[in-house]
Amino acid sequence: MKNLILASASPRRKQLLKEAGFDFTVEVSEKEGEYDGSSPEKFAVRCAINKAEDIFLNKSEDKVVLAADTVVSLNGKIFEKPNSDTEARQMLLSLSGKTHEVITGYAILSKGMRETGRVITKVTFNTLDNQLIDAYIESKLWQGKAGAYGIQDGFNLVKECDGYYDNVVGLPIEYLSDTLKEFLK
Repeated sequence: MKNLILASASPRRKQLLKEAGFDFTVEVSEKEGEYDGSSPEKFAVRCAINKAEDIFLNKSEDKVVLAADTVVSLNGKIFEKPNSDTEARQMLLSLSGKTHEVITGYAILSKGMRETGRVITKVTFNTLDNQLIDAYIESKLWQGKAGAYGIQDGFNLVKECDGYYDNVVGLPIEYLSDTLKEFLK
């Protein structure tokens, strides 16, 4: 059985992997993708590949590296992690009452095997009032999250989720589980 390495510091990714029954260690890649104007899908996959390759370098044959990068896209515009309350508020206002895409690019690498791709979930927001936005901003739960929100945070932001819920949390583990098991054999 090979050892799984998660190339991410995300507590949500760690939790999803653990809940799915995977044993793994964490090695954080410092590779952050810089947006180059490509499609949100290509950008997310490229970022995941960069992180996986960064950690995979010089690993032994019994290692499997999993990396992921999640972006929120509204009409082709990427909403990355906000840097301030003001940015978070603007993102939430932009998403309010609209349907956007949550795209997670992933890369799984091991000696002689490589799987990359992306999973897209469509998320429709409720129409958000200022009181809800203020409460969410004050909670600071938006920090470190693409699109300035977490579907799992307990606020009534999301009206509908069409696709993998765990993808919106940060890792489509339901989608990736069988593939990961194949890599780990």
